[in-house]
Amino acid sequence: MRFVAETVTQGVCERHFELDVARRTVPGLLWTPAGASGPRPLVLIGHGASGSKREGYVVSLARRLVSHRGYAAASIDGPVHGDRRTDQGSVAGLAFLEFSAMWASEPTMTDLMVEDWRATLDALEGLEEVGGGPAGYWGLSDGHDPRPPLVAAEPRLAVAVLGLMGMTGPTRSRIETDAPKVTGPVLFLVQRHDELFAFATALELYEALGTDDKYLHVNPGRHGDVPVEEFEFSEQFLARRLGR
Repeated sequence: MRFVAETVTQGVCERHFELDVARRTVPGLLWTPAGASGPRPLVLIGHGASGSKREGYVVSLARRLVSHRGYAAASIDGPVHGDRRTDQGSVAGLAFLEFSAMWASEPTMTDLMVEDWRATLDALEGLEEVGGGPAGYWGLSDGHDPRPPLVAAEPRLAVAVLGLMGMTGPTRSRIETDAPKVTGPVLFLVQRHDELFAFATALELYEALGTDDKYLHVNPGRHGDVPVEEFEFSEQFLARRLGR
């Protein structure tokens, strides 16, 4: 892991890192309390399709977790997103189109993203100011990375906030296989009028999750209309499971 830039704003240290995984360079951001030392809980935050690790809601949630809870938070760019793009996202909608094509044509994409996230977790746990604490995951929308497969594959993720996704798409069979393997606590968020993932498919995925410790929150509105209260509740949900 190489740290390539650092800024400190209002007590939150943001560091841009690069991590070599196989022959891929994975760009990411790590947020910690300024001057932090000693272990602390870590929350991995995934972005949605066409987004990046610098999405407003990703940065906002990360800073909340650091400022309010003293946690560490991290996010990485998915394939064809963010700093993995040569055009830096200058062509509107192109990242979404390229991701959709990859989702449909690359059967190894899920495994590669799980590998990227697990390598990121390995590296972050090796840092003195992070390692040793429990870890959680937050990620809405099927987006760039495999939410249920990652949580199912990684026993270090003690809690997860998922949602805005359903039992559908090119990787449906993979999700059907992995969803029952999710055994830790889950908060699952659904938008009742989601135009990308039909309500019925979202409920099907929620029911397929193997854990009995799961909670379903349904709000009116379209895919991107998640109310701010759910981000606040996400923080509380993670904190109750990860501690201080």
